[in-house]
Formats: sequence, C-alpha cells, structure tokens
Amino acid sequence: IWDTAGQERFRTITTAYYRGAMGILLVYDVTDESSFNNIRNWIRNIEQHASDNVNKILVGNKADMDESKRAVPTSKGQALADEYGIKFFETSAKTNLNVEQVFFSIARDIKQRLSETDSKPEDRTIKIKADGDAETTDAQKSACCGS
Repeated sequence: IWDTAGQERFRTITTAYYRGAMGILLVYDVTDESSFNNIRNWIRNIEQHASDNVNKILVGNKADMDESKRAVPTSKGQALADEYGIKFFETSAKTNLNVEQVFFSIARDIKQRLSETDSKPEDRTIKIKADGDAETTDAQKSACCGS
C-alpha cells in the first residue's frame, strides 16, 4: 500500500509504482473539493503508467463529517465513478465506516480478474514457522546456487 496523500511532490515517484500495481484506491476528502477535482489527473496518470486492466475504486473519505462541512456530495462521487466504470465507496477512517469493505472489495476484484485471465502474480511467499524462522519460496529457484 502506497499512500501519497495526493501530494504533487509524489507524482513522479508514484509512476514507478503504477507498473506493478494490481489495484489502486483513488481517495479524496469529501470536505475538500480540490482533492476531488484532482482525481481526474490521477486517473490520467494511471492510464498512462499502470497496466490496462488494473482494478480501481474511487473512495470519498471523511464521510463522518457534518453535512455543513461536506464539499463533495455523494452523488458527485458516484457520478465520477460511473463515468470511469469503477466502484465507489464513502468511508470514514475515523469511525472505520466501510474501510474494510473497500480493501476486501479491491482484493476480491483483483482475485477475480486474475482467475478470469489466468494470469497470476509471481509466486513468492514468505512462510513464518512456529520457531520464528522465515522461509522464502520462489516459483523458480536458481540452479546455480543450490540450497
């Protein structure tokens, strides 16, 4: 998980991360219209640098805030998500509203896409044994340095 907080100074750094990303959560602050307006720029960046089939979800955060402080109505967030054909959630990191649901949703979407395309990420796992030793396994081990 890479959280750049939408900051401009991270824009060039994040392009390298897009290439390996399997899922991207586009998060804006419902009390800050400029963060919502930046979503289109982030989507353009994703379209340029990420794989074509990367899963995306639009997330409006701070849904717990008083309506008088809300700058982006739910309907506007949903309309943008519909325009790009992606899922939409409103969350509150403060109250934990829909936070797990967003992560479970992107994970399920990625899993489904991988099973449908029969393309799997590199099989590299780390197993933690009861005695605390870690064991790394690779899909293909090098034959030159046997172990």
